[in-house]
Amino acid sequence: METAIEVTGLGIRFRKNRRGRRTFKDLFAPAARRVRTNEFWPLRHVEFMVRPGEAIGVVGRNGQGKSTLLKLVAGVLIPDEGSVRVHGGVAPLIEITGGFVGDLTVRENVRLAAGLHGMPGAEIVRRFDDIIDFAELQSFVDTPYKHLSSGMKVRLAFAVVSQLEEPTLLVDEVLAVGDKAFREKCYRRIDELLEEGRTLFFVSHNERDLRRFCTRGLYLEGGRLVMDGPIADVLDRYNAELR
Repeated sequence: METAIEVTGLGIRFRKNRRGRRTFKDLFAPAARRVRTNEFWPLRHVEFMVRPGEAIGVVGRNGQGKSTLLKLVAGVLIPDEGSVRVHGGVAPLIEITGGFVGDLTVRENVRLAAGLHGMPGAEIVRRFDDIIDFAELQSFVDTPYKHLSSGMKVRLAFAVVSQLEEPTLLVDEVLAVGDKAFREKCYRRIDELLEEGRTLFFVSHNERDLRRFCTRGLYLEGGRLVMDGPIADVLDRYNAELR
């Protein structure tokens, strides 16, 4: 069966703090005990498969591993257990304004950001006007990025990433920002990408957005996948357990 994303036995381990608060006594403690007291697993034993063209919504309370899972799929984080296999590239809308340089102009940042995402130089030139028009920044092309408002920065970042031709779109709560008109513009763009057959992997607390875009849901609790099913059923269980 053709797959877009395969996740098998996935786990990642984080330190609770950088220095571990080790004492002189810890130097003589068994290594296994030191690990147990200073490390935790935000995700463990997670398995699922995504088919091309599916729209998956990831739900769960804060701190249950949703954004960590998205970063593992994006390749931003490396698992300590199991594997993530993504067939084809990804267009990541994660920490959306990251990677832009304050002292560079909007024009320079478009070239930089699109290039970092793997867009060839000739393609950047061809799509430049579309990116600027979508972001509604025609009058700010030569303005330093640091002088843009927070809303302008979000518009620019979404405009760049939504122009990538990767088969899988990763979205983490970015639709919660920006004004209503721009959110609707983003909704229409995501609808277009889904109509093209792109795969959507979408983390959100917004039930309306999840029901609009997604047909299937993954419910994370305590870093474990506790339900995988139709998005309506997953949201019903999630809401029931919040009461």
